[in-house]
Amino acid sequence: MSASSTATDSPAKADAVGSNRWYLSSAPIVRALVHLCVPMAAAMIVSAVYNVINAGFIGSLHNTAMLAAVTFGSPLLGLVMAVGGVFGTGGSALISRLLGASEHDPAKAGEIKHVASFSFWGAGIVGAVLGGLGLFLLHPLVSLLGADTSAVAATTDFVTVLLIFVPVLAAAFCLEQLVRSEGAARQVMVGLIASTIANVLFDVLFILVLHWGVAGAALAVGLSNLVVIGYFATWLHRHSEHLSLAPRWFTLAPAVLKPVFGVGVSELLQAAFLIVTSLVLNNLAAGYGDGPLAAMGVAVRIAQVPEFLIMGVTLGVLPLLAYSYGKGDRKRLTTALRAAALTVGGIGLLFSVTVIVFREQVFAAFSADHSVLAIGVTVLTAQLIAMLANGFTGLLTSLFQATGRALPATVMSVTQGVLFIPTVLLGNVWFGLAGIIWALTVTEGIVFVVGTAMWLASRRAIDRGLADGSPARADQVLA
Repeated sequence: MSASSTATDSPAKADAVGSNRWYLSSAPIVRALVHLCVPMAAAMIVSAVYNVINAGFIGSLHNTAMLAAVTFGSPLLGLVMAVGGVFGTGGSALISRLLGASEHDPAKAGEIKHVASFSFWGAGIVGAVLGGLGLFLLHPLVSLLGADTSAVAATTDFVTVLLIFVPVLAAAFCLEQLVRSEGAARQVMVGLIASTIANVLFDVLFILVLHWGVAGAALAVGLSNLVVIGYFATWLHRHSEHLSLAPRWFTLAPAVLKPVFGVGVSELLQAAFLIVTSLVLNNLAAGYGDGPLAAMGVAVRIAQVPEFLIMGVTLGVLPLLAYSYGKGDRKRLTTALRAAALTVGGIGLLFSVTVIVFREQVFAAFSADHSVLAIGVTVLTAQLIAMLANGFTGLLTSLFQATGRALPATVMSVTQGVLFIPTVLLGNVWFGLAGIIWALTVTEGIVFVVGTAMWLASRRAIDRGLADGSPARADQVLA
């Protein structure tokens, strides 16, 4: 199906799609980055604020076991989002490349429906299988998550409801990225903010009014993600020219499976290693008392602000990079990558200098404990350097994903986890607390060097793939 054959189906649909596609295809790079990246950063910041509010709802019950249950269930949420990311990241990168290729070969646009349907339903089906398996192995799973005797009952309630909604959560996270693939970043922001508002309203109803505790909190998460699916599905049906979630477009063709999983698996591996990394770091830091652990917690919260802004850039630019690659537009791909890198560096440096200059005032807003402040400055410095390196690493990962480079994307995702665990363990043995504090910084620095080396090694292959934008390269998009 060609773009021209569907553009007249609905003037409103054509206008909406044309506007978003213009940002991918020919808008000035700065305008394109603002359109794609600012809504992503805003949505992530709203989600972070919600996490604080949600903890407040549970905390208002004054039940330590319930608070612990939410903490124990967090890795499960991370894993579910990673499953959605396998299909969402791989599918969205492929869709953006096909959109770009369709400028030379309109027939390529017809393949997008197959990719969208496979990604959405694939995420839901795999989520259903994992959810069912989790319910079957519920008690061993709760033990594996680390729930102690006092928190077992609450954790079981929380995890049970989450497992029921696993297919919804995975499909919602996937769908968010599919919508972004057409450049509809504002619609993604609206959907995520609507989901957050719905989640807060459900929390009030289920926790404060009906007193369902952590089960109510989990139910609120599940239902708010249903709201997301409803919003995005409606928007795609009314406004998307190429994407369709209809089951009739579902396919298991290798031309779809290979590029989707090739890129998407890196997301799953990265999420798995992040969970392990967090658990190892917290356990080692706890051995040095509450002060270092509290300092790390404060530093992470401070560094989250620029980190979310940088993630907004590195994730938001992915459709632009993929579209430019699919189109064969070398100049636009290079310009977008350079502009994104300058933005990442600018955000990181500006925030780091500001926070370090006003470090005492910043830490005082979180803790009045002088012992936390004393070690907190060192922790924060290490965190900010790691954040900056991670920003450039994320940008390189997005480039590899956008251009369909499955091996480099996977190496980037695996290297951090593989390196961090021995680095933090050896750092603890050799340098004590200082080794733990700087382990993540050292790891991120090494990963950045590895990513840069792979980028330099891949430049010639990426140039060959671009093939000067010739119509023939559209056939190589799925290769």
